[in-house]
Amino acid sequence: MSGLRVIPTWRHGQERLYVCLTDGRNIAWYDREAARVNLLSDDRRADVLEALGPFLTGPVTVGPPPVPTPAELARLTLPPDDDLAPNRPGEALLVALDRDPGPAHRLRTDPRRRALAAEQTVGELLDGLDGAGWHTLHSIPLPGGDRLHHLAIGPGGLFAVHTLHARKQRVRVADPLLALGRRDPEPLLRRVRGEADRASYALTAEVRPVLALVGPADISFTTPPREVRVLTDTDLPDLARLGGILKPADVEALHAMARDRRTWGRV
Repeated sequence: MSGLRVIPTWRHGQERLYVCLTDGRNIAWYDREAARVNLLSDDRRADVLEALGPFLTGPVTVGPPPVPTPAELARLTLPPDDDLAPNRPGEALLVALDRDPGPAHRLRTDPRRRALAAEQTVGELLDGLDGAGWHTLHSIPLPGGDRLHHLAIGPGGLFAVHTLHARKQRVRVADPLLALGRRDPEPLLRRVRGEADRASYALTAEVRPVLALVGPADISFTTPPREVRVLTDTDLPDLARLGGILKPADVEALHAMARDRRTWGRV
């Protein structure tokens, strides 16, 4: 008997099987998803594989843990309170509604709930680009009480995505103005460009502005928008087709920088 114990644990939603000595120290772990046994010391290789034998589900790679990339090291050293990656789409609105849900009975839906539904719709679509090499951060706080609704980082570059609930309404665009339904026009495109400019300054990289309209009945353009992409929620998956701007290592490095709350304190 080797005297080794196998202890299953879960980290970030993934199962790992740790191989421990009798005093509780880890000497190896089996990552099922990566099909890899990571050895902290090669001296006990045979004993580790014997202990893991009943748990191995197929061929595995055996060796020392892979060296973390600079992006991974940055993520590991990031204080949890400063990590924006766990933010849900509409995080700021979720917190606000939790603190002040508003009257229980009202004739009209709280506009914050419509805005939240729109951000959740867009956020889910952007998160779906992950398999194409993209990362998306949500509800990034900016100085002065402003925030970026979404920041998408991928092979096609960086995009600051501002979300607008437009369900079954006509949208008229005359840059910088945008009119939603019967409402008076507002200079929303100026704001969208400004948010992208602040993100560019923080990340020292070009961030392009996007206005994502959720569920509009119709969109008309009196004046073509300058620099801003105006897309519907159904158009957003097309971002995955864009490429040739950033290499995978650049995407990871920019994502590691953008997820750090302290990056945004100077914009």
